[in-house]
Amino acid sequence: MTITRFAPSPTGRLHVGNIRTALHNWMLARQAAGTFILRIDDTDAARSREDHVAAIRADLTWLGLDWDREERQSARLARYEAAFDALRAAGRIYPCYESAQELEVKRKIQLSRGLPPIYDRAALKLTDAERAAKQAGGTQPHWRFLLDHAEPITWDDGIRGAQKFDPAQLSDPVIRRADGSWLYMMPSAVDDIDMGVTQVLRGEDHVSNTAVQIQIFTALFAAGFAATEGAAKALPSFAHEALLVGREGKLSKRLGSLGCDSFRARGIEPEAIIALLARLGTSQPVEPIADRAMLTASFDLATFGRAPAKFDEEDLKRLNAGIVHQLPFAAVASRLPEGMDAAGWHAVRPNLAHVGEAADWWKLVTGPIAQPGFSDEDKAFLAEAAQALSWGENPWGSLTAALKEATGRKGRALFLPLRQALTGMDHGPDMGELLPLIGEAEARARLAQAAA
Repeated sequence: MTITRFAPSPTGRLHVGNIRTALHNWMLARQAAGTFILRIDDTDAARSREDHVAAIRADLTWLGLDWDREERQSARLARYEAAFDALRAAGRIYPCYESAQELEVKRKIQLSRGLPPIYDRAALKLTDAERAAKQAGGTQPHWRFLLDHAEPITWDDGIRGAQKFDPAQLSDPVIRRADGSWLYMMPSAVDDIDMGVTQVLRGEDHVSNTAVQIQIFTALFAAGFAATEGAAKALPSFAHEALLVGREGKLSKRLGSLGCDSFRARGIEPEAIIALLARLGTSQPVEPIADRAMLTASFDLATFGRAPAKFDEEDLKRLNAGIVHQLPFAAVASRLPEGMDAAGWHAVRPNLAHVGEAADWWKLVTGPIAQPGFSDEDKAFLAEAAQALSWGENPWGSLTAALKEATGRKGRALFLPLRQALTGMDHGPDMGELLPLIGEAEARARLAQAAA
């Protein structure tokens, strides 16, 4: 079975980059009738907040990204201890005593010499007596995973193709802080094993993390750690998609304005966000497709490119209008102004950029409207229109046909004064649909008022 996961840290709100990752993992799972896991990576107790957890759930629900299981890293600390003990017993974890300041000095020296800022493994050279002396002096160690330099780290990436890393060019990653808290690398691998994750799809900023985690996976398997029921017995497949950028470059400075709260406030439909992010960065056309099943069926990692994916809010607005024009009355009824029925929605829908604009257009029906001034010639024409108005299946068609024959007017000279008198505007919804909603008595009164 295909098993994917979305693993946000509850240290802030979801933004468009997080949403894209969640969507693509959801699509991979749904396409294969598999399992989509929401994993809350809340090992950072100082920064994790329950209100952010609730907001993540609410945003995913609003977007229609349902999950099959929810896991919390904070409930799995015993498993991380077990993995730590297994790796330590296998000689793959070692204690380090440098302070953050000392490590920064080392990095600066290496960079000044034109060398990559890779940890020099000085801690491995300490004797037992030296380690004991440091701890006796109050220095608690942080812990690093010992990378195996014997051979390259390779994998076939689902988007980037063949990948190859020289582990000697990577720093041994810190997996546990001196205060005992966990960093990302090892707990993530432990979770993927225990939860049987088969596909890891994430941003290209995690490529080097994947190289490191492949060795952590391999070391855990070798230590016999994957012994729980349902646990993975092999590496998941990996794919890394290009990051999102805006017109001006990185989105990082504007991520707060690119979250679900902001989208909702601006009247953006969830389906517009889904339609954009489902294909952004792929060779497939980005279109206002409201059918999520169609988007999911066509989702294919082989269509993803390596170039940064450009997120343009104008594209989102365009897609949103296209989605709104497809929404059935039942989907929006609770958000429409009082009195607007299915006929009213159908009449105004083609003119909307977002559903909230329906209230403005509905005022053309309910009134009052502000009519422009008319020439004497147009006033005479509108007076004739008030007399010629008759009600039937197609009052607009009957009225314009009668006036065309009686006055010889056609085109703009025929239609514009009528629209202005009936709605106060020179553009708007189709009058054939709008006039029956205005009603015979009100329409006649408006024509007579314009003629007066």
